[in-house]
Amino acid sequence: MAKNNARKADAMVKEQKEFEEEVLQIDRVTRVVKGGRRLRFRATVAIGDKKGRVGVGIGKASEVVTGIQKAVSRAKANLIKVPITKGDTIPHAVRVKYKAAEMMVMPASPGTGVIAGGSLRKVLHLAGVKNVLSKNIGSRNTLVTAQAAIKALKELRPVREADAKKEVKEEKAAPEAGREKAEKEAPKKEAPKKVADKAKKEESAKKEEKESKED
Repeated sequence: MAKNNARKADAMVKEQKEFEEEVLQIDRVTRVVKGGRRLRFRATVAIGDKKGRVGVGIGKASEVVTGIQKAVSRAKANLIKVPITKGDTIPHAVRVKYKAAEMMVMPASPGTGVIAGGSLRKVLHLAGVKNVLSKNIGSRNTLVTAQAAIKALKELRPVREADAKKEVKEEKAAPEAGREKAEKEAPKKEAPKKVADKAKKEESAKKEEKESKED
């Protein structure tokens, strides 16, 4: 029995250390019922391992602690994988619009830091992104911006996929450019009819010369 309890305790410690938690917002929400109003707490929590995995969850309960626990469990169920380059940044720029929020996230050179604010900064920090530029154009609501940040990170593609797409575009563009160049450099061929008329004129000119010589 003691061994089982020790194993469970070890498992709980490992699970707690796997992800870092960040409480983004705690709101008091009320629901009007027949007997009056029911007060509950809504917790918005972001979790991440700083190695590319991050998630955001929402939990409601009559107690704050219970709401946070629910939010953490939902965040674990909605984890996403974020591709991170060698410079601790994202592979390419992305712009998303979610509800009233619109944000741009762009890669940055090493040493830039996380140029972001609000929920986006915390989400990027938990994901392990250390150099990034961003701009929030729309809503400043904490919950909406957190969901928009997750949507933006979902649209990121690994470096290899981005390079492969770029190579395909270059390969498609290369034959077209070569064809255009060949067409420009190639001498203009005369139409078959014009060639035949030219040949006839040359023959008739030769005949006239022969006749004039004979005369």
